[in-house]
Amino acid sequence: MFGTSGIRGPVGETVTGSLALDLGRGLGSMTDRIVVGRDPRESGDALARAAIAGAQEAGTDAVDLGVESTPTVARAVEWYDADAGLVVTASHNPPADNGFKFWTREGRAFDAEATGTLSTRVEDSGEATVPPPEMGSVSRVDDASRRHLDRLPTGDLDSLSVVVDVGNGAGGLTADALLALGCDVTTLDAQRDGSFPGRPSEPTAENCGTLTTVVAATGADLGVAHDGDADRTMAVDETGRFLTGDELLALFAGETVPAGADVAAPINASAVLDAVVEERGGSVVRTAVGDGHVAAACTDQGVAFGGEPSGAWIWPDEALCPDGHYAACRLAALVAAGPPLSDRVAALPTYVTKRESVRCGDKAAVVAEAESRTRSRYDDVTDLDGVRVDVDDGWFLVRASGTQPLVRLTAEARTERRAEELLAEAAALAGRESPIEGA
Repeated sequence: MFGTSGIRGPVGETVTGSLALDLGRGLGSMTDRIVVGRDPRESGDALARAAIAGAQEAGTDAVDLGVESTPTVARAVEWYDADAGLVVTASHNPPADNGFKFWTREGRAFDAEATGTLSTRVEDSGEATVPPPEMGSVSRVDDASRRHLDRLPTGDLDSLSVVVDVGNGAGGLTADALLALGCDVTTLDAQRDGSFPGRPSEPTAENCGTLTTVVAATGADLGVAHDGDADRTMAVDETGRFLTGDELLALFAGETVPAGADVAAPINASAVLDAVVEERGGSVVRTAVGDGHVAAACTDQGVAFGGEPSGAWIWPDEALCPDGHYAACRLAALVAAGPPLSDRVAALPTYVTKRESVRCGDKAAVVAEAESRTRSRYDDVTDLDGVRVDVDDGWFLVRASGTQPLVRLTAEARTERRAEELLAEAAALAGRESPIEGA
């Protein structure tokens, strides 16, 4: 039921009101009080109400936050003295999808143990109901965004011009936070609309063409973009170039953490991160793909930052959830301090990273076969998440997507030609002559 980041899928098929009710009952049987929020998707209100009803039936009180970003809900668990948080969101998926993310009191995504317990409780959710006099209550609050804003960085960035692409999602708090810092802020697609009419919800280079154009045309210093629930933040430099997630990961790791500190990142992150962190006397702690795995590594002493190339950034001293609003403020402060973002990126070591996907029916079987083949051909094989092979001049990875019927392929080397060769080798090991879909 659970993928790398909660549950998500088409509404009416994978995600239903019945499932939301069962999840609410299951979560309610584990807690006394929960907070519930949602992104602007049209199905979100009904699903949130069903989940709240389920929690009430299990005797649990619910605090309804309404439409809020995922990081706001994750942080709000502690603010409203709750035991857990639930966000109704499909993150960067298409409008027809929805889903559920779960958060601990510490603002950390449910780990495997917690999701396992919840799965068991959901199976037995019919037994979790209590008599009417013992049902939980519901309270509605409207100050979660203000409380979040109060906890974001302060300062004076009045020389900075920033374009914020909200993507019609729940991330409008970023514009408020940057305005409070004194920035000159222009917003794109700031109206909440769960059909995402401005652009697809995922903040990729292909989807953020308007942002890159506006930044370049207006002479802005920085552009930032969120996904539907604003746990992801991506960036555009002052020339209008969309930064890759690996570049942004390396910049954050090299510029916002103390020298000598360790950094957590998934197994599919670029070697540019290792180069930057090791130069500063630290090391990279590799995890399985998924911000929950990165957050778990961030609880280890010595890990000062964690991130994923997809745009999830975690500073554990601040919060254990990926907070797109906080990340945007940290990035704005970097740019304001100079040099320009394009110069910072140009100073990074150069690697060529290729990411593609193979669509298949049984992704687990494909990855298992790929692992069997690699172990007979290569010496340096890692099976932390899928199978990664390191060679003298690069590496490649074959892993199953946690949310879609895809096998993800990643390859990296110092040159374009070698990266293409390694990607082709990964595709062959996955049982295809070549990848068939962009990652």
